[in-house]
Amino acid sequence: MTDTSTTEVCPTCGTRISEGASKCLVCGTDLRKNGGTQPNEASVVQSSRMPTVTLNLPVALGLLALFLGIGAGSVFFLVRQEPTIAVPPTETPTPTVTTTPTLTATPETPTPTNTPEPSPTPLSYIVQDGDLCTSIAFAFDVSVQSIILLNNLDANCTLFVGQSLLIPQPTPTPTPFPTATLNPTEAFAAECDQVSYEVQEGDTLSTISANYQVPIEAIKSWNGLVGDSVFSGQQLLIPLCERELVGGPTPTPTPAPPYPAPNLLLPVDGAQFTLADDVITLQWASVGVLRENEVYMVIIEDITAGEGERIVDYVVDTKYIVPEELRPTSGQPHLFRWWVGTARQSGTDEDGLPVYEEAGALSAPRGFIWTGAAGTPAP
Repeated sequence: MTDTSTTEVCPTCGTRISEGASKCLVCGTDLRKNGGTQPNEASVVQSSRMPTVTLNLPVALGLLALFLGIGAGSVFFLVRQEPTIAVPPTETPTPTVTTTPTLTATPETPTPTNTPEPSPTPLSYIVQDGDLCTSIAFAFDVSVQSIILLNNLDANCTLFVGQSLLIPQPTPTPTPFPTATLNPTEAFAAECDQVSYEVQEGDTLSTISANYQVPIEAIKSWNGLVGDSVFSGQQLLIPLCERELVGGPTPTPTPAPPYPAPNLLLPVDGAQFTLADDVITLQWASVGVLRENEVYMVIIEDITAGEGERIVDYVVDTKYIVPEELRPTSGQPHLFRWWVGTARQSGTDEDGLPVYEEAGALSAPRGFIWTGAAGTPAP
């Protein structure tokens, strides 16, 4: 094996060859030295070589500068060119013709003429909770029958909450013109003290005569009655000036009552009371200092009962507690009407009880509604 540990370099091509080699195997250079035999030039065979381009440093730098100059010029040329900007066509606005409004003369507003509107006849009323035909009729001072006929209601006058009712207006009674002189009969009638009484269920002329101590014939004469029959709801004039004591002598003329009608205070007209109200107190203003034989007369009627339930009581105070026995025993509310007047004791009856006669005008009536409970036993 050949020792390759020692080598040398070909001076021509730089190929590493073994030491002692006489010829470079790459470029064919003769490596023989000092007494070596020079081969024949004709025997040397040269292989084909690629052309070699050798550039020195200045030339290379020049070429690099040339390339850089060409690139910089191209960039400068491109930058200097102005870009083409596409501008959209400008819209030409079409002029709008504005019409100037023509001023129109404003007509003058006519001066309104006050035309009085007729008052509505009949009146309209909305039924509230707890309302009854009797309470509505009492509040508007009309009859129950007129409300039934005007609104085409049934005979029981059935109502419901929110119902619209037509209320007839009461026809005012024209006051006759006073005459210059009165005949004796008219003068006597003008001086005679009278009270108005509405006949209740179960009343007769005899019971009315006994209550007011006025003869039956006097009642018939003052009211133009030809018989002894009266009917419920009929209005009678009771001539107190023809009163007589029952079972006693003809009384002497009594001076006219000096007291005015009392002013009622509580409860307010149309007040409602329920089962929880065990006590109902009626109150009125004093008419003055009463004499020893004078009292206040309290009249209470249960209008809804339909049986003419009526009590008359006498007190010296200006208040009165409604008896508990008047409380309705059914669930239906009852309408009560009450008055107050003054009375004077005119004698005693056969039982020794005082007998009173009216000593002043009666107050205007007021009403209240009292509701009981179904099945409540009467005390």
